Amino acid sequence: MSRQSPARQHTLHTLETPCLVLDAERMERNIRRLRERLAELGPSLRPHLKTAKSVEVASRVMTSDAGPATVSTLKEAEQFAAAGVHDLIYAVGIAPGSKLERVAALRAGGTELSIILDTVEQAQFVAEACRNSGDAIPVLIEIDCDGHRSGVRPEDSLTLLEIGRTLHQGGTELRGVLTHAGGSYAARGAAALERCAEEERAAAVKAAETLREAGLPCPVVSVGSTPTAHFARDLAGVTEVRAGVFVFFDLVMAGIGVCTLDDIALSVLATVIGHQPEKGWILVDAGWMALSRDRGTAKQDVDQGYGLVCDINGKPYGDLIVADANQEHGVLAMRNGADSALPDLPIGTRVRILPNHACATGAQHDRYHVVRTGSETVDAEWPRFGGW
Repeated sequence: MSRQSPARQHTLHTLETPCLVLDAERMERNIRRLRERLAELGPSLRPHLKTAKSVEVASRVMTSDAGPATVSTLKEAEQFAAAGVHDLIYAVGIAPGSKLERVAALRAGGTELSIILDTVEQAQFVAEACRNSGDAIPVLIEIDCDGHRSGVRPEDSLTLLEIGRTLHQGGTELRGVLTHAGGSYAARGAAALERCAEEERAAAVKAAETLREAGLPCPVVSVGSTPTAHFARDLAGVTEVRAGVFVFFDLVMAGIGVCTLDDIALSVLATVIGHQPEKGWILVDAGWMALSRDRGTAKQDVDQGYGLVCDINGKPYGDLIVADANQEHGVLAMRNGADSALPDLPIGTRVRILPNHACATGAQHDRYHVVRTGSETVDAEWPRFGGW
């Protein structure tokens, strides 16, 4: 499945900046860490590919070239299906019209694509579409485990069973239940993360038991978030785990306590283009168009601005952050309260900026420049895609 491009004769000193750099060694270590953990706990891994949006990365994180995997856009489903990934969950609530038509087209082409929903209305229009087409689309009912986003509350058995019966009796395939502990992103410390993981597991298992006790099928119990995947102590009753950002990690995950700075595999390479010494600023050519506007660490104990600044080999300059960002300008400054002085970075110096949110930063770029830890040689360029 992998379509790795031939390595160009580039180094981190010769690439056009700003650009996206991927440390393959760190990525491989992150993947191995979660695989080993889940091997101990039992459920299979269905990685979420929304962070990577890359065939080359997908081939390294999935258990086979055909999947299984999770996507968050139908563009992702179409791109990965074209590359041979044929076991997918589209993990965003389905809508009628073109979205459901695209699902049908993918399935007609041989992709085993499942969808999710959390209302009787959705179940009704999906069931009608299945009856009209003769294709029993697999459906998972989304469960709200923590009030973070969408889903049926597990204790709302009336709604859960009405959805389940509408699907089961209406020509679809009731595949199971799915939940996402998005609230875990606000947790801090191992104990809080373990509680989030148990709440996620318990909500999904409770919903599955409700369906089964009513005589409805529920073979799949799917949970997933990067924080809970790494802090779950017990996954009894769970069949699969979905997680995505664990492949690269980022500053938000480091702030939660899921990883360290040395685990972050993604960075933006930038060049120093100016100085404002009276303001304590260094200017680089990576603004929010390269870094994204994500400020996910602003509410954490350590505010990393728009990103943490490292040298060309990925070693942080202490408290040097991207304190502000314009469209194409990044403003480097020392974090408020820092004891250290602004480093001497002459114009032309290359720096690497660790992102707050790997998904958002990755979305600003069309390729990865792949390196190994401590190396300045670019081993390959892997394309990535965007869109919906």
